[in-house]
Amino acid sequence: MVTRKQVEESLSAVANASGKGLLMASEGLRNVQIMGSEVILDVVSDSPVLHQKKKLEVEVLKAIHARIDPKLKVTIHLIVEAPEAPEANLLRGKAIPGIAHVVAIASGKGGVGKSTVTANLAVSLAAMGFRVGILDADIYGPSMPLMMDVVSDRPGAIEIDGVRKMEPVESYGVKVMSIGFFANMDQAVVWRGPMATKALNQMLQETHWGELDFLLLDLPPGTGDIHLSMVQALPITGAVVVSTPQKVALADARKGVGMFQMEAIQVPVLGIVENMAYFTPDELPAMKYYLFGKEGAQQLAYQLEVPFLGEIPLVQSIREAGDVGHPAALQPQGPVPAAFTLVAQNMVQSLTDRVANFPPTEAVRITTMAGCKTTPRKA
Repeated sequence: MVTRKQVEESLSAVANASGKGLLMASEGLRNVQIMGSEVILDVVSDSPVLHQKKKLEVEVLKAIHARIDPKLKVTIHLIVEAPEAPEANLLRGKAIPGIAHVVAIASGKGGVGKSTVTANLAVSLAAMGFRVGILDADIYGPSMPLMMDVVSDRPGAIEIDGVRKMEPVESYGVKVMSIGFFANMDQAVVWRGPMATKALNQMLQETHWGELDFLLLDLPPGTGDIHLSMVQALPITGAVVVSTPQKVALADARKGVGMFQMEAIQVPVLGIVENMAYFTPDELPAMKYYLFGKEGAQQLAYQLEVPFLGEIPLVQSIREAGDVGHPAALQPQGPVPAAFTLVAQNMVQSLTDRVANFPPTEAVRITTMAGCKTTPRKA
């Protein structure tokens, strides 16, 4: 007659499913029923991984057959009790009171029109009735003062609850803050990463933004210090990646999407915008010339399984409007404002889906030179 003690002794050398510690030492044998020549066991697996659970089951069978009776019928009921990963004791960036959503506008490659898209997206959202702000985070090449026609303006000062803060410049119904307000047009910003990050955080946290539905972050090209500083500084609702259709730009756009999707960052990508998608001459409005390739960013969005927000044509008036500080989306009618409006609508829809279907963005804290860690955003 098989006894419980024999079963326990036979399992004394069996390791846990995870390989950490021994089954009996971890009190992994919960119940033993002996019915003649059959033994029924309730065994705890400390890992949910299929192959590790199977290995535990095999090791239990082998141990009982080897040390008690090879003909004994053994039935094993596995109970998965995987321990939760310990929460990192990390500080997190504070959400800015009054700002409902923070959207990062990024690009892997420079020169793809990211700042142009940001400015036009902002005025399109404002025209739709949203309260919008722009933080020009492209610290080494700030473009927003020129694109929003506020080159000669300077931020004001305001006292809120006894604390002096900067008041952003407002243009076309959009609040704007940029390092360009504090440097001359011909003055290069030659700062190392920590100084640039400090200046950016000051503009972000020490500006009285008021009530905003959207704060758009016009990030610099690439994936570097500024991007990490932003995801570290505050919870970002989502990111929009801008690219042109050619392979050289798409290769870097893929990296930009990958950065936001890293396990340690986890900022949802709201979608990809294809800028300079095609050229249509004024005298031939029905013709489309794909100077940089056709639908490259659209195909990339499908490959990466992120939304495609729309395409912006290569039109001379967009460049001219940016140069004079009057975003092309402000044109009363035509394909250009319609294209930017469609992108804005698709972004809002993507953001609505993201808020409805995903948990809040995790805040990121840079903890070591090896990378990032996250801590869940608290309600």
